[in-house]
Amino acid sequence: MLKIQNLDLKNASIFIRCDFNVPLDDFGNILDDRRIKESLPTIHYALDHGCKIILASHLGRPKGVDAKLSLKPVAMRLGRLLNHEIIFASDVIGDDARTKAEQLRNGEILLLENLRFEAGETQNDPEFAKALAAYADFYVNDAFGVCHRAHASVEAITHYFDREHKGAGFLLQKEVNFFHDALQHPSHPFTLVIGGSKVSTKLEALLHMLPKVDKMLIGGGMAFTFLKALGYETGNSIVEEELIPAAENIMQQAYEHGVKLFLPVDVVIAEQMQQETKSKIVTAQDIPEGYMGLDIGPATVTLFEEAVEKSKMVLWNGPMGVFEIDKFSHGSFELARYIATLHATKIIGGGDTAEMIHKAGVLEKMTFVSTGGGASLALLAGKELPGIVALKE
Repeated sequence: MLKIQNLDLKNASIFIRCDFNVPLDDFGNILDDRRIKESLPTIHYALDHGCKIILASHLGRPKGVDAKLSLKPVAMRLGRLLNHEIIFASDVIGDDARTKAEQLRNGEILLLENLRFEAGETQNDPEFAKALAAYADFYVNDAFGVCHRAHASVEAITHYFDREHKGAGFLLQKEVNFFHDALQHPSHPFTLVIGGSKVSTKLEALLHMLPKVDKMLIGGGMAFTFLKALGYETGNSIVEEELIPAAENIMQQAYEHGVKLFLPVDVVIAEQMQQETKSKIVTAQDIPEGYMGLDIGPATVTLFEEAVEKSKMVLWNGPMGVFEIDKFSHGSFELARYIATLHATKIIGGGDTAEMIHKAGVLEKMTFVSTGGGASLALLAGKELPGIVALKE
């Protein structure tokens, strides 16, 4: 990729596409600022070169302007983390943003309002991208989490900068390097731990990764489609009936490739997905009618720990249960805490998995925690990401 460190940035204006899509509570407070912190090395680098810095990001999925999804809380947190004033624009390409961008001095930072307040962002509109590009001499993408999206600030904008004036920031480089190494040159034994709610979102990744791994552990809601394919009773658990043949195919492919595939042997079940509801542990093949599986059980945790024990590389994407509810978080947390103790390369595939690792208290013990769930999943599926293709040399 084209890289920020190869650009002649001294005293120039620079547009940095960041990923400040952080979780907020009902009062607009930031619950986890990890994505903001991950952007700091690239911003510091631009400050060290005396740049005029324009930062841009999306937050959530607004339908037009939505005050609850304003980037104002991000501006405040970023200012504290950098110990530097952040000038905030109340729009994206409107009068306020344009005026503040024109008045920007070297060493100053301007943060634009939520990019997705403008319809042109998600439509990859070239005119909207052109307006963004007009802010700066250089373009830098440091938002791995949206590189799988062909959006205006990720893909269309790159067409307005030649190769001497665009590149990847340090976070984007780090993300791509870790996943590239994991996929192209994995250490063996290599174990893939995969979970989440649905097979449909992970199907391509499963098929692409099968020939590369030695073991595959499947948990979360997606496991019930596999259990159903084995003829087990799954009660009211999430089952994608139309993907049962795909699950059968994956199990057959695993057998043919000599990959050891592990499924839950027991599960925590309840009638409702609520903290107050009564739960119990049953074997994976005997989930009664009216109940749904919401976490892996203790025997499965032990099985998965033994399966992953001697791995040299572990790649984990997707939690083992509904970890947002305390009652159904134990399987994910216990497995996370065990994997954290391994002398192995431990890569966490972003999104919900990263949040779960953070809640389990072992974030710092992982080798690498990605900031992009969807983007990392796309890489695992062998796809080319528009944001990365746009920055290829």
